[in-house]
Amino acid sequence: MINYDPFWKTLKRSSKKTYTLINNHHISSATIDKLRKNKPLTTTTLNDLCRILQCTLDQVAQYVPSNSDQTL
Repeated sequence: MINYDPFWKTLKRSSKKTYTLINNHHISSATIDKLRKNKPLTTTTLNDLCRILQCTLDQVAQYVPSNSDQTL
C-alpha cells in the first residue's frame, strides 16, 4: 500500500496549490482525487509530481506494507 500523506505535506510547504497543479501543470482533477483517497498512481504521475514540486519520491509517497499485499 502506498501512503500519499508525504505529498500533502510537501505540497503545503511548496508555493503550489491543487489549483495550480490542475491548471498550470495539467495534473488531472482525477489524479488529485486519487491522492486524496490514497488510490494507486502511475510511476509517470509520481515522476511528474516530483518534477513539479522539485522533490524526491519519498517526499511524495511512502510504501507501507500491508497484510493484504499479494504473495510474491
